[in-house]
Amino acid sequence: MSLTRRFLLCAVALAASTTLLGTALAQGAYPSRQISVVVSYPPGGDTDAIARLFADKLSQRLKQTVIVENRPGAGGTIGNAYVGRAPADGYTLLFTPNPFTTAPMVMKLPPGSSYDVLNGFEPVVKTATQPLVLVSHPGVGVKNVSEMIALAKSGKPLTYASPGAGSPMHVVAEWLNRDAGVAITHVPYRGVGPSVVDVVAGHVNTAWVTLGAVAQYTSSGRLIPLAIGDARRSTLAPQVPTLVEAGYKDVVVGSWNGFFAPKGTPASVVNLLNAHFNDILKLPEVVDKLASFGALPAGGAPDVLGKTNASEYEVMSRIINALNIQAN
Repeated sequence: MSLTRRFLLCAVALAASTTLLGTALAQGAYPSRQISVVVSYPPGGDTDAIARLFADKLSQRLKQTVIVENRPGAGGTIGNAYVGRAPADGYTLLFTPNPFTTAPMVMKLPPGSSYDVLNGFEPVVKTATQPLVLVSHPGVGVKNVSEMIALAKSGKPLTYASPGAGSPMHVVAEWLNRDAGVAITHVPYRGVGPSVVDVVAGHVNTAWVTLGAVAQYTSSGRLIPLAIGDARRSTLAPQVPTLVEAGYKDVVVGSWNGFFAPKGTPASVVNLLNAHFNDILKLPEVVDKLASFGALPAGGAPDVLGKTNASEYEVMSRIINALNIQAN
């Protein structure tokens, strides 16, 4: 074979391999197909609505379909575990509030139905924080936490609603009960919505809920905001004092939400999604929509969510064990 012919054959082979490589890379470019965002709660709630907001904005940026897939049940653990077992390819994501961290602590789950809170997922982005607020029906006759505690200590039977046993709202209420030396009775509901309905109607005296869920009622005087569960006052309700200000310096519980991916999802995919979500969180319409749910944008690198999750696991596991909180 002549040198010229050999050169030509090598050139053809090189061109062909380059074309095949380019095609393979193009086919493998992320994302090349639909992305599913799993929400471990039913449609219609805050978590579902916020997830759909992010899914829509992400779809526009990626030029790819992003759907929300509701997989409710067992305090969110069904959907969470499903994502934990999904392929680590970036096409199945979990959008979740912070019961993600605490649910396995308070639920009696068989090993096959649970998940590894700390090591079973890749954090993508912490999207928002939602202050927890203690509200009271006006008929109770209290205007702050001190008055509520004094009333409870006087022998008046009082109740508080939460969106479920083992929820952050349940934890903060029982923590306050212990530190204040009272026994305000827990009335668990299946979700924030039903608990709000019953405290507005006066069927329960007080309730721990997210701020956005009761904004219309506190602004109209149909509910009295008593305290915020965060360490600092919320810019969304600066007039409402914290439990820390009321003298309960250790009782601090908030709410957050974020995106996780299955463990092993490539860092390039995680970082791409993180960059898009951080940009989405800066959009004025997103900031305004989050505010309507009583939420403030968070953002940051993936490890911001990872550290938040780890810190919550450490603090909440200690409190949940000390108070023997279970989702019965």
